[in-house]
Amino acid sequence: MNAPDRSGLVMRLPVAGGGFEPYALREPRAFPQRPARAFTRVAYSAAHVVADQFAAVDPWLGAAIDWDATIAYRRYLWSLGLGVAEAMDTAQRGMGLDWPTSLELVRRSLDAARDTPGAMIASGVGTDHLPPEDARSVDDVIAAYEQQMEAVEALGGRMIVMASRALARIARSPADYERVYDRILSQAREPVILHWLGEMFDPALAGYWGDADHMRAMDTALGVIAAHPSKVDGIKISLLDAGKEIAMRRRLPAGVRMYSGDDFNYAELIAGDAHGYSDALLGIFDAIAPAASASLGELAAGNTRAFHDILGPTVPLSRHVFAAPTRFYKTGVVFLAWLNGHQAHFSMVGGQQSARSVLHLAQLFRFADEAGVLRDPALAASRMRTFLAVNGCDG
Repeated sequence: MNAPDRSGLVMRLPVAGGGFEPYALREPRAFPQRPARAFTRVAYSAAHVVADQFAAVDPWLGAAIDWDATIAYRRYLWSLGLGVAEAMDTAQRGMGLDWPTSLELVRRSLDAARDTPGAMIASGVGTDHLPPEDARSVDDVIAAYEQQMEAVEALGGRMIVMASRALARIARSPADYERVYDRILSQAREPVILHWLGEMFDPALAGYWGDADHMRAMDTALGVIAAHPSKVDGIKISLLDAGKEIAMRRRLPAGVRMYSGDDFNYAELIAGDAHGYSDALLGIFDAIAPAASASLGELAAGNTRAFHDILGPTVPLSRHVFAAPTRFYKTGVVFLAWLNGHQAHFSMVGGQQSARSVLHLAQLFRFADEAGVLRDPALAASRMRTFLAVNGCDG
């Protein structure tokens, strides 16, 4: 019997300096299409949106969403046992996706979740409809949070309380953060997930919780949680520092979860240690969903070695996707979705497909292949060649 023809899976990829190198794609890893058992970790994927490439809008000025493709991707994540963290920064919230479109995204996703047995979803609320420069007082920030919270709760959604650029600009001390969060948590109908997004993801959030020192800022956040433990399901921290996440995790009140937002160190943080573990709310899970699901299934079965065998090879990919400037990570997430056939084009809300270089995306292609997450290498290779040709890098 003849061996399969893999000649189409040898490519020429660009390298620094203007040259090229040959690259032969590997066989993809085989991952289950459905989880075999319930996970022992709560796992949310912060999901991206698919832009409508036929919409007559200027991408830098207006958001147009392909709703069918966007909701289909959420159904795909649910089929793998992953929850959806909706309308987060992965969906370009605050970087092209405005609040009215975000609310419509939340509404459509909640409707889809009701039709999907076992679907888990939580939706982001923030203050992004209030331009930071227009905030005059802490009361303005509170009112902005209340507006979005009311809208999402009216749809029956659970909430992820996102960090506020307006609050970071207007606050003068930790007491201002305490006042805002005390007010909004006291009004929440159900326990919420708090989100501490570090300045590496959004420079406008530097000094969040009232201090540039993360450990002192952590004291303020923990004080807020301790004052409202029944209103906080957990906190997601995105500081890209495993030591800080572990330190905070060990200080959380009983029953309050640590949701890892560390796209550099998630494998070790989810696996945990003798003192506990982190659950997950990760942007990289969008890009590596089958591997994430399979690894969590192995962890639930007690197969820690298999968990690391699957998830470990995805870490170099994730570190590359989230490399500085970290706020441009969304480009890599959508590029992988396109390579894997989940959408028909590589266009993004806000024109963000241009935020990473050709060399960056070529290296991303290599890392994705090495991690085994290119589910159809022939399709991925074909699309990569098209991308390189459009960018004048086809050799």
